[in-house]
Amino acid sequence: MLLDPHAFETKALAECVPPPLTPRPSPAERLLRGVREISGPHAEVVSHDETPWASITFSGSRHRLVLRFAGSEAVSDGESFIAVLPEHEFKLRGRLVADAAVTRVDHEVLPAPLMEVECEILLLDED
Repeated sequence: MLLDPHAFETKALAECVPPPLTPRPSPAERLLRGVREISGPHAEVVSHDETPWASITFSGSRHRLVLRFAGSEAVSDGESFIAVLPEHEFKLRGRLVADAAVTRVDHEVLPAPLMEVECEILLLDED
C-alpha cells in the first residue's frame, strides 16, 4: 500500500521557511560606517576610492576618502576628526587598520566655513 504524501498535514514545514538572506556589508562599507561615526553628523563623504594592496607577507586594500565639513559646527567636527583618525581603533571583523593618515586639508572661511579632509586608510586582511 502506498501512502499519499498530500494526505498529511504539513504545518510545521510551512513555518520553517528561513528568512530571506540579507547581504553582509563589505569591508569598505564597514570602514565607511566607522569613519562616519568619528567624523560627526555634519560630515559628507565626497569620494571613496579603494585599491588592492599587497606586500610579501600581507594583503588588503588602501582606501582614499575625501570628507567635506560645511558650516562652523561641521568644521569643528572636522578638526576633531583630524585629531582622532590616526589613533582610532576601528572594529572591523576580519580586517586590521594598519595605517590611517590625513593627507590633505583645505580650509575656507569665506563666504562660509568649509573644510575638506582627504585621508588614506590601509586595511589588512587578518586571514
